[in-house]
Amino acid sequence: MFDFSDRTLKLIGPEATAKLENSRVAVFGLGGVGGACCEALVRAGIGSIDLIDKDVVDVTNINRQIIADSENIGKNKTDVCKERLERINPKCYVNAYNMFFLPENADSIDFSQYDYVADAIDNVTAKLCLIEKCRDAGVSIISSMGTGNKLDPTQFEVADIYDTSVCPLAKVIRQECRKRGIESLKVVYSREEPIHTENRTPASISFVPPVAGMIMAGEIIKDLIK
Repeated sequence: MFDFSDRTLKLIGPEATAKLENSRVAVFGLGGVGGACCEALVRAGIGSIDLIDKDVVDVTNINRQIIADSENIGKNKTDVCKERLERINPKCYVNAYNMFFLPENADSIDFSQYDYVADAIDNVTAKLCLIEKCRDAGVSIISSMGTGNKLDPTQFEVADIYDTSVCPLAKVIRQECRKRGIESLKVVYSREEPIHTENRTPASISFVPPVAGMIMAGEIIKDLIK
C-alpha cells in the first residue's frame, strides 16, 4: 500500500486499491486538461503512467496548466510532469515520451500494454488516430472535447460522442467517428456555448480545463475498479 493512500483505501477498499496499483494508464497531451488528469490519477494510486507530449512550458500556460510555473518555462512538459508525479508518489512508474503523437509515429506505441488511455490532444487528426488505435487494440479511452472559450465548469458532462451537442470540437469528432465506423466513444464535453472573442487563439481561465481533466481521471478510476 502507498503511504499516502490511507484515505483512498477507506473509500474504495483494498481490492480496488490493488487494481489501481497494478494498472497502467497513458495520457496523451499535458496541457490544462492532461496535466490535471495525470496528477489526479497518480494521487488516486495508479501504479504506472505514460506521458506523451512534445510541447514545452510557456508563460501563456501558467494561467491554467497545473505543471506550469515561472521556474520551468522552456522545459519539456513531459520532464516537468514526470518530476512532479514522482515527487507525489515515488513508487509510481512514470514513463515520459517527448513526442507529438501523429499518424506517422502511431505505430511506435504498443497500445496493448495500457489498461486505459486519456486523450487530451488538441490536434484533430492526431485525436482521431489515437481513438482508432485504441479501438483496434481493444483499449478503453476517454477523450476531452473543447475547453477553450469557456467560463462555467459546471456545464461539463460525460457522454457518448453521439449524445453530445453545442461543442464545436465534439461535432467534428462525432462526424469523423461516424465515417470511421467508431460505434462509441466516451467523452468529457461542455454544454456551455463558447464565448466569442476577437482572438484566433482560444481564450482560457484557471478553473475550466483542469476540471475536465479531473473528470476524465475520475471516469478512468471508476472504470478500472468496477
